Amino acid sequence: MTAQTIKRVVIVGGGTAGWMAATALSKIMGGVLDITLIESDQIGTVGVGEATIPTLVNYNRLIGIDEQAFMAATKATFKLGIEFVNWKQKGESYIHSFGITGKDHWTAGFWHFWLRGLKEGIDYKFGDYCLELIAAEQSKFAHLPKLGLNYAYHLDATAYAGFLRKMAEEHGAKRVEGKITSVQQNGESGYVESVTLEGGKVIEGDLFVDCSGFRALLIEGALHTGYHDWTHWLPCDSAIAVQTEAVSDPIPYTKSIAHDSGWQWRIPLQHRVGNGLVFCSNYQSDQSAIDTLMSNIEGKPLVDPRVIKFRTGTRRKHWNKNVVAVGLSSGFIEPLESTSIHLIQRSIFRLMQMFPHTGIVQADIDEFNAQTSYEMEHIRDFIILHYHVTERRDTPFWRQCANMDIPDGLKHRIALFRDAGRVFRPNDQLFAENSWVQVMLGQGIMPGQYHPIADRMTDEELHNFLAHIRSNVEKTAMQLPSHNDYVQQYCKATEVMAKGAA
Repeated sequence: MTAQTIKRVVIVGGGTAGWMAATALSKIMGGVLDITLIESDQIGTVGVGEATIPTLVNYNRLIGIDEQAFMAATKATFKLGIEFVNWKQKGESYIHSFGITGKDHWTAGFWHFWLRGLKEGIDYKFGDYCLELIAAEQSKFAHLPKLGLNYAYHLDATAYAGFLRKMAEEHGAKRVEGKITSVQQNGESGYVESVTLEGGKVIEGDLFVDCSGFRALLIEGALHTGYHDWTHWLPCDSAIAVQTEAVSDPIPYTKSIAHDSGWQWRIPLQHRVGNGLVFCSNYQSDQSAIDTLMSNIEGKPLVDPRVIKFRTGTRRKHWNKNVVAVGLSSGFIEPLESTSIHLIQRSIFRLMQMFPHTGIVQADIDEFNAQTSYEMEHIRDFIILHYHVTERRDTPFWRQCANMDIPDGLKHRIALFRDAGRVFRPNDQLFAENSWVQVMLGQGIMPGQYHPIADRMTDEELHNFLAHIRSNVEKTAMQLPSHNDYVQQYCKATEVMAKGAA
């Protein structure tokens, strides 16, 4: 442990990760900490993490962000889930929504009653009992009482970083422009003591937050922490990104379209669409991937396509000595389920909960690393599920995914659902039972049995139970306004208020 009181926090790198960290730390602990963020205009950010999950709503609320102002500034739209096209088989699709499907019993999830309904000839899709899914299909949205509609955002990540920067600086965080040329460490402990910028300026700190992206300037470059490589489970290692003009109203869900050697994202913002192709370079060249993406976009390109190389995996330690890695420097799980920004905020909140006020202790480091590794491994397994549970055998890439060995924990989860229809969520993992069920059903796994609690209902009671849920979903969805109209009115109200204040 170090007996040194932690007062000076240095954040290395800006972008979404850096400014999320600076904003949360300055807003909550700015009175007791000196917070400096170093970033260079010469170094670009990955900046394609434009789709999020509902946990970002919580982050924004906890640090006091006005949602309307945030959405207006980032040209955001609402997101109710992700549509997966061509993942089970070519020509088939399903939606993984953020909602709760049906009504669970404490002994068994709703899908057990739905399975019995199928047996009795009540042939409605599982998603027909989920409001978020039906609203997504109908392109509708509204804020409902008691968080009646679970949602996230599509946003301009660069604009979000700028929005957060303004807020962080208002709460005392200081930005220093410059490119780091060297890192100074204590000769005995190995702790980072300072960094030196071009021009010779030295920035000293007690705790360093590495938000330097894939470069991992401190956690790897200085401390040589090591990396667990997961490419044998998640073989995609490249992405092409391009922005296009919007040619239609934005829909309230992300599209993930499987191709021969990977998949394409389509993320609708108010003013444009984010597009990209994630692929495996063992099966497709960069130029071929660019051609694939550019032939499958809608609207005029606003920028030239750019290539992003990555290696899926995680640092062996996410907190090492006095350096905490946040964002891409901590590791990378590809963006299939939009978890990158979630992992940023979880690392930030975890650091704030374990903040070493009077000195860094090993117990905090160990707990931080254990929690982070556990969460990343759970998300990793959920992403592997999409690739592995597929009926596609039409290309070498999909044959590799279908035939590859997978982690034992994931094998057990799949077998448990396939054989007995059971899904459990231990230790508050990110993806709840309904998420696992939607993906496994969507990709063709049908349980071999259902829980006997479903047989406690008579045929008539079961019919009425399912019909009542479906009717309520349909009625509520019918009353919702169009997503595009709602977004425009919601953001316009902010503009009107701003003009009035001026």
